[in-house]
Amino acid sequence: MSPSTPGAATLRALARGEHASPFDLLGMHRLPGAPGVVVRTLQPHADAVEVVDVETGTPHPMTRVHPDGVFAHDFVAREPFPYRLRISEGEGTREIEDPYRFPLQIGDFDLYLFGEGTHYRTYLHMGAHVRAVDGVDGVRFAVWAPNARRVSVVGDFNRWDGRCHPMQKRGDSGLWEIFVPGLRAGDLYKYEIKGPHGSLATKADPYAFAGELRPQTASVVWDLDGYAWGDADWMARRRETDWMTRPISVYEVHLGSWRRPGANGRPWMTYDELADTLIPYALDLGYTHLELLPVSEHPHDASWGYQTIGYFAPTSRFGSPDGFRRFVDRCHQAGLGVLLDWVPAHFPRDAHGLAFFDGTHLYEHADPRRGEHREWGTLIFNLGRHEVSSFLLSNAMYWADVYHIDGLRVDAVASMLYLDYSREADDWLPNEHGGRENLDAVRFLKRFNEVIHAEYPGILTFAEESTAWPMVSRPTYLGGLGFGFKWNMGWMNDTLAYFALDPVHRKYHHQNLTFSLLYAFSENFLLPLSHDEVVHGKRSLLGRMPGDDWQRFANLRLLYAYLFAHPGKKLLFMGGEIAQPDEWDCSGEVPWHLLEHAPHRQIQALVRDLNGLYRGEPALHEVDFSWDGFEWIDLHDADQSVASFLRFPRDRSRFVVCVLNATPVPRAGYRLGVPRGGVYRERLNTDAACYGGSNVGNAGRIEARDEPWSGRPHSLVLTLPPLGALFLTPALGDAHNRNSTPMLTMGPE
Repeated sequence: MSPSTPGAATLRALARGEHASPFDLLGMHRLPGAPGVVVRTLQPHADAVEVVDVETGTPHPMTRVHPDGVFAHDFVAREPFPYRLRISEGEGTREIEDPYRFPLQIGDFDLYLFGEGTHYRTYLHMGAHVRAVDGVDGVRFAVWAPNARRVSVVGDFNRWDGRCHPMQKRGDSGLWEIFVPGLRAGDLYKYEIKGPHGSLATKADPYAFAGELRPQTASVVWDLDGYAWGDADWMARRRETDWMTRPISVYEVHLGSWRRPGANGRPWMTYDELADTLIPYALDLGYTHLELLPVSEHPHDASWGYQTIGYFAPTSRFGSPDGFRRFVDRCHQAGLGVLLDWVPAHFPRDAHGLAFFDGTHLYEHADPRRGEHREWGTLIFNLGRHEVSSFLLSNAMYWADVYHIDGLRVDAVASMLYLDYSREADDWLPNEHGGRENLDAVRFLKRFNEVIHAEYPGILTFAEESTAWPMVSRPTYLGGLGFGFKWNMGWMNDTLAYFALDPVHRKYHHQNLTFSLLYAFSENFLLPLSHDEVVHGKRSLLGRMPGDDWQRFANLRLLYAYLFAHPGKKLLFMGGEIAQPDEWDCSGEVPWHLLEHAPHRQIQALVRDLNGLYRGEPALHEVDFSWDGFEWIDLHDADQSVASFLRFPRDRSRFVVCVLNATPVPRAGYRLGVPRGGVYRERLNTDAACYGGSNVGNAGRIEARDEPWSGRPHSLVLTLPPLGALFLTPALGDAHNRNSTPMLTMGPE
């Protein structure tokens, strides 16, 4: 045996795929103690292997130095030279580039930033990247598995045999790397990982840019280069937009159950088909943004995407990553923003995913009192690990970089912030100060908002946070979490509880309608009527409404009017706009056949008109987060279940009068104090016949009287429609208005 041959123990470790540094042995190396080079390769399925000199074409047979497929050949007195490997298996022969002749690709500085947790684009180096090295096309793989004894990339190209392509560990960074020539986009792969105690697992790539359709679980090589975006105008406008003062009306959509493709055997529409249908539909109804329930790859349809496996992979249910890019691109070119639900709080236990990734608790906490989410049966990210934090921060940047996403709605923020969230008293561990706050999560959320807002001016971030955690949507330099907006869960709960009441009882619960204004400006709120409110026995929005059919639809119209009148940005889940009577079922589609019936078409028309009024009237969107944009007219009329208020724009010129009558009793002669005289136009009446109402109202216009009322110099004497809402604006062209009394400024009552 050649003196260059490693010892028996080393060869055995190499052949079994247990050698941690295969690049030290495989490939071409200088002969020890003599001029020349040696070439070694591990080919467990080969009958024979030859080294082919690329310059001369001469083949040199290699010697099997271990029975399990280690081959070697010494080239005495020879300088390094380009070569290929010719492999004979059965009756076939193929020539390949040797993966172990290529240099490692990830630089030391990137390794340092990754370990420090300050590399916010680790996806540029991790995962599978199609590239050319030394003029040879292939795929460079990199994965973080610091406690593994061995990591190999496996796939169809090597018979899923972990002995064939063991990766090189990059020092103490915990990263493993290899370039495999000849692979291309579309190839399937996973990582075979031998844990520190000998466990063997095959894992999907945490950084995979694409994945197989469930129930298959392999990662898919995808080339992210080459897509030509057409949304430059949108992206430029987004950077300059002050979204705090702009209308934001969000249509929340689950792509898998918005619409089905019909009788063609496919369960879902493609991203392109969704672009053809969803975009014009949302624009026709006047929405400014789509919010998509998580589109990242997930194994279980019933999780709606909230139990993510492939954080960097748009789900293959609807097509390819480029298909999703076309969808976003077409949204932007049509003037429609795209928001994504994002889940950095927890992940599922599926064996091919992040759980126990390298044979240890790597992405999750080891102690189940911090690492397990009891209620959801999932695992909680260990945000105290720099590499885990970097993984998630890079994921946020990835969706903005690669897919031009306009915003992220962070799911389950409350579960991140509290160590005792949904836990018994003896089932959680306090922080270092003895408190219940998850300090690692607080730091992570602050850093997430700082980084993404700095990198992408105009991007939106939303927190689904259901507690009274302070300053969620305040800047981090003031002590806040830095989100742009917070979902107003309190408004949602109180409002839906109020509307579920029989109107005869509403006067005893009037505070449910008015209480939200006590805290409405403590955060930058979005008002959600979301998917969570129409599942799990909660009933649909229409299903919650009391009374006979006429009253149920009237109540729903009133609810939607209150949504658009109340300060805060807006969100409505799909199906709500056509008064879906049943709970949402993710295995079906929105019941579009209901539009054959007038009441459902009329609700859709109301949503369209409310969006139009909201977008067209600065008073309804410019000052959502300050008392400068809101004044109560009367919040105390509980006996008649009437609430009335004013909305103002920044210049306080063209205000809107909003009046809600939450009983089925029409109220003639109802007097309201207003700040300006003259004619008022009835801009929208939810009881109009075109919306299915009884047409009770004020004939489209009414003149204010010069009679003071409720501390204001003028008053309107209105007819309030039953279970109806009115939106009125002064007719500014009227001569009386040009000479009217200036508006009063009134604070909260």
